[in-house]
Amino acid sequence: MKMVRLEDSHRLPLWRRPTSLLFMMAMAMPIAFATWSALLNNFVIEIAQFDGTDIGWLHTVREIPGFFAIGVIALIMFIREQVLGLVALVLLGAATAVTAQFPSMAGILTVTMLSSIGFHYYETVNQSLQLQWIDKKRAPQTLGWLLSAGSAATLVVYLLIVLTWDRFGLTYTIVYWLAGGFTTLVAIFCLIAYPQFESPHPQLKTFVLRKRYWLYYALQFMSGARRQVFVVFAAFMMVQKFEFEVDQTTQLFMVALVVNIVAAPLLGRIVAYFGERRALIVEYIGLSIVFAAYAGIYYLHWGVVLAVVLYVVNQIFFSLALAIKTYFQKIADPQDIAPTAAVAFTINHIAAVFLPVLLGLLWDHYSPGLVFALAVLMALGSLFLSMLIPRHPAPGHETVFQGRLLAAAE
Repeated sequence: MKMVRLEDSHRLPLWRRPTSLLFMMAMAMPIAFATWSALLNNFVIEIAQFDGTDIGWLHTVREIPGFFAIGVIALIMFIREQVLGLVALVLLGAATAVTAQFPSMAGILTVTMLSSIGFHYYETVNQSLQLQWIDKKRAPQTLGWLLSAGSAATLVVYLLIVLTWDRFGLTYTIVYWLAGGFTTLVAIFCLIAYPQFESPHPQLKTFVLRKRYWLYYALQFMSGARRQVFVVFAAFMMVQKFEFEVDQTTQLFMVALVVNIVAAPLLGRIVAYFGERRALIVEYIGLSIVFAAYAGIYYLHWGVVLAVVLYVVNQIFFSLALAIKTYFQKIADPQDIAPTAAVAFTINHIAAVFLPVLLGLLWDHYSPGLVFALAVLMALGSLFLSMLIPRHPAPGHETVFQGRLLAAAE
């Protein structure tokens, strides 16, 4: 397979350049994953009769491969990152395609595990390639555009589901096959059509865990814990409490996506202009308010309109998480990006392995509102950590503590 050095890639046609490949992958992955997510809650409730505990187990199983994303370090000793990412994308698409063929608890968990291996290994490699291939000065804006492209692809999927689900009497089987099959074909095309891009900084292929990255690791851990509440229970609440149908759930996702398509590039510019510290402080203050309002839906019996608004606002705030990536890009040694991406992805999923089950039990046996109240505490913990990011992070200046030491030395 043809090798092209990253610095020579500008000589290729625009559609064959590294950034173009990142955009292709950014649009292909959500077609399978977003379809799986959009239909999941209705599928498991209608077909498999899942309750809160069951959905907690499902998402715990889904997150196990994320916990073992550190295995990417071993795999890239034998497989190029670019190839590994696309092979993982093929697995995600293929597993999504056959999801509806296994409507039992055991079948759903098995297929979920396979698709999750594809998703998490793809995401680990994808994050590494983004930080290696995108210039630091353009990273926030480009990452924002990549988020926007993924949201646009997802919007097309959701729009098709809304317009065709009832009109053509679609089934879970048909939709899963079409979405998963499309993602698989795009990934195979990318494997064949694009050259292998050679980064100027060879990546370490060993386990990397550095003390000076501790704040990045902590932000990743809290991000993973906090996200579980939203990913697992926000949409589940819409189906269980407000009895949303498939098309209504998809319409909710569509509204959030339209807002994200517009907002993501703007958020990238905001991060570039104001810096990671301020962007993350705004995100975590906003998420604290949003999760408190989610709890109010149960304790104060607020209605469905507020729930919909909160869901959309939540998505916007989560897009600011790209600031965690660019913070790491600024403090990292270039050769550390790939192994640290794997380590960080594992750290991000430590809580994800056990939290969905525990929160599912809490949801069923105590109070759904208590789940969101705990999320408020998580957001406040993240807010504290974000205040430790310096205004201008760099190697040797990873936290505000180093800045104070430097000032004292002067």
